[in-house]
Amino acid sequence: MTIQHLTPSSMFGANGLSRWLASARAGLAVCTACLVLALQPGRAHAEALYTKDGAFDVHTVRGLAEKLAKQPYKAPAKVPETLDKLSYDEYRAIRFRPDRAVWANQDLPYRMQMFLSGFYYKEPVEIAVVQGGQARHLRYQPSMFTVEPPAQVTLPEQDVGFSGLRLHTQLNEPNIWDELLVFQGASYFRSLGKNQGWGLSARGLTLRTGAAEGEEFPMFRAFWVEQPRSQTNLITVHALLDSPSVTGAYQFIVRPGDETVMDVRATLFPRTELKDVGLAPGTSMFYFAANDRLGVDDFRPQVHDSDGLLMINGRNERLWRPLANPSKLQISAFVDSSPIGFGLMQRDRNFANYQDLEAHYERRPSLWVEPQGDWGDGEVVLVEIPTESEVHDNIVAFWRPGQPLPAGKPYEFSYRLSWGVGPRTKFGEVRVDATRVGRAEVASPTPRRLFVIDYAVPRDGSPLPDELPKAELSASVGETSNVNVRRHPLIDGYRVSFELDPKNEQLVELRLSLEMPDKRAAETWVYRWTPE
Repeated sequence: MTIQHLTPSSMFGANGLSRWLASARAGLAVCTACLVLALQPGRAHAEALYTKDGAFDVHTVRGLAEKLAKQPYKAPAKVPETLDKLSYDEYRAIRFRPDRAVWANQDLPYRMQMFLSGFYYKEPVEIAVVQGGQARHLRYQPSMFTVEPPAQVTLPEQDVGFSGLRLHTQLNEPNIWDELLVFQGASYFRSLGKNQGWGLSARGLTLRTGAAEGEEFPMFRAFWVEQPRSQTNLITVHALLDSPSVTGAYQFIVRPGDETVMDVRATLFPRTELKDVGLAPGTSMFYFAANDRLGVDDFRPQVHDSDGLLMINGRNERLWRPLANPSKLQISAFVDSSPIGFGLMQRDRNFANYQDLEAHYERRPSLWVEPQGDWGDGEVVLVEIPTESEVHDNIVAFWRPGQPLPAGKPYEFSYRLSWGVGPRTKFGEVRVDATRVGRAEVASPTPRRLFVIDYAVPRDGSPLPDELPKAELSASVGETSNVNVRRHPLIDGYRVSFELDPKNEQLVELRLSLEMPDKRAAETWVYRWTPE
């Protein structure tokens, strides 16, 4: 059997280095003999603050988080200086040995590897394996890693912890162990579905994203990974979250497949009142596309990990918001109550629209969030950060509760994450297929903008109505004109075009909906236009 070993650069394509570093700055198995030593009863290690040997159940991490929240925040110990000063190339050359993977010599559906602490991952995390209701601390050992040139460092002997973990499974082909799930850097984690490549990330929590006073990055301080059973592809990971403002207990129940599904249960224990908190956040990259190519000098038609924010609000209305790379930070909030779902989508799956043989953006996963239970009042928040390169994750989307979370009061919530192609559109429903924007005059430059929106209709065999739908267009300011609706036979759908005269306004909110003659459902297109 072979293990598909992905370096940070291969995870993100040709320009993965800087992007991986940006995620790191933002916050972003064992051989049988060694595992037996690590799991032997009575071999507790003084280095373990959280993942101590002993009984473990679903209440263990919650109890730790609650206790930790009543204590003043204490930053984790830093890694030894020899690991702290590693360069990227040196860090990359220190690899976990696949033959030392947890469960490598057992007939189980998963194998687990750990990441070395060091480089930009300066805060070590603790890891434990849970079996039969007993947790056993996994002790770092230098023999777990190989050190290759250009790295010349001598790895420490003491238990310095790890910087994260990754799980492999036979996702795409028998006997090929693909990376399925990675936890590394603050509260970041990422996954993917079958036949997909690495793309956007999720986080456990966001605090003050986009705020002038700066963002706070909670981190997972410890993980407990339950040993999987041989007869199922399910695996469960528990995590302890900590930051100056909040602690938390998380449980991730993971099932891989065409869509890799995670059921997430979390309890937060705020140390202080949380006024700007983001639940179920996703973090992605949008550089340019057909709706946003101003100033772009690139051979590729578009470059992005996600091209839109999809929302199904509490009224069961589907909203599609194409992403943008603005010249200034912009934050959009979509007020809702009891949302059905939201997420950052990679809707365009056509290689011809990317032309990138290394990055293969058409294979990047979408991330769909389905709240479990009633999340009440709040808003879906979209943060778009200017970027001059594809190496930076500049898009964040999350749910912000309508009321601050009070200090000292537990806050429970749960949701489902689906990593794949996004929620399926029902046959006959009309969805936005593409958004294109350019100047409205062919002969000369003009401030007026031409918008072209294509709608596709997944067919169930029944013909589309002969009568064209009616377009209802609104703009917050400025003036719209020349609204036109026609059939688009190449995609078996419709094309809607219109012009916008911004009238010197610096921001225009647009909304377009289709009223179908046979009353079938159609997505509502929403867009924020800015001059740059």
